[in-house]
Amino acid sequence: MAESVTDFIAGSAAGFAGKLLDYPLDTVKVLLQTQSVNANVDSGTVLTEAASSTTSTTGKASLGQPRVVYRGSIHCLQHTINTQGFFSLYKGLSSPLLGSMAENAVLFLVYNSFKRLLAGEFSPFNNAKDHGNINNKKEDLTLLQISIAGAGAGAVVPFVLTPVELIKCRLQVQNAGSNSGFRTYKGPLDVIVQTIKTDGIANGLYRGNSATLMREIPGNAAWYGVYEGVCKLMTPEGGSKADLGTSAHLIGGASAGVAYWTAFYPADTVKSYIQTNPNHNGSTFVRTMMSLYRSIGIRGLYRGWGITAARAAPSHAAIFATYEYAMKLMTPDDKTYDLNSEVSFSTKESIRT
Repeated sequence: MAESVTDFIAGSAAGFAGKLLDYPLDTVKVLLQTQSVNANVDSGTVLTEAASSTTSTTGKASLGQPRVVYRGSIHCLQHTINTQGFFSLYKGLSSPLLGSMAENAVLFLVYNSFKRLLAGEFSPFNNAKDHGNINNKKEDLTLLQISIAGAGAGAVVPFVLTPVELIKCRLQVQNAGSNSGFRTYKGPLDVIVQTIKTDGIANGLYRGNSATLMREIPGNAAWYGVYEGVCKLMTPEGGSKADLGTSAHLIGGASAGVAYWTAFYPADTVKSYIQTNPNHNGSTFVRTMMSLYRSIGIRGLYRGWGITAARAAPSHAAIFATYEYAMKLMTPDDKTYDLNSEVSFSTKESIRT
């Protein structure tokens, strides 16, 4: 089987596993990020003095007068469950679940293609007999080269990811009872149809694409760099990545998930604002970010980071562990992914002694 095909299938499986774990807390993250955009005063919210004294008769606050809706992640989670029910946290899951599978399939495919390019192999469609030699070269890549490959993947994946996240964000804000200012959507397909009808594809479905790029490029550089760095640290002396057990993949994935969201989290806040605010005037990423900074400060730009990092650890651990295991299943004759050769470091140590 061509390596590109195994990358794609394993990435799809990884995306499925990761999204099932993190979606409820992702809903909380989006609500925290967008609470300053046309918040509903009647849903148990509290306004800041500045916002309450300058609220217009329409009940909406401008970008410079944010409404503080939730006191934090726990309050947001409790309020959403109490008012909308637990399963409201999973509303709109179908689109991002499929999107996560597509995203991770493309992400791992492009990432490994960049790795092969940096290792001196230009074709993403390799013959199985060359697989082992190419993997040996890929294992010799430096962490800087791995991060560059991750950044390259991050530059490609937004063209799959942006429409999916726009659908997800609008349904999450709507289903949590927020007055987003957009029409009420019946589901993911209705979001697609109405968005294209109203704003087209480039200014509609791909609204916020520049912000997604600004998040994905540094985020994936950190994601792959940290994961491979942890794997290198946990590889026994004289061994290879094939000697690592699932625990190493889980630890590496958890570390990578936190690194991904820490790399440039404000870009995600800007993206959520652009995609859920109907009054956004089409300003550039930098101008929108500076407007938000003047309005809500640096703490506002990082609103929701804590719960995002908390959900990222288990979900991204599941992504990498699932990917590695799927690759082992599909390439049993390859030393890099040999199921029979998976012996943990601690086990090897016990054998030596």
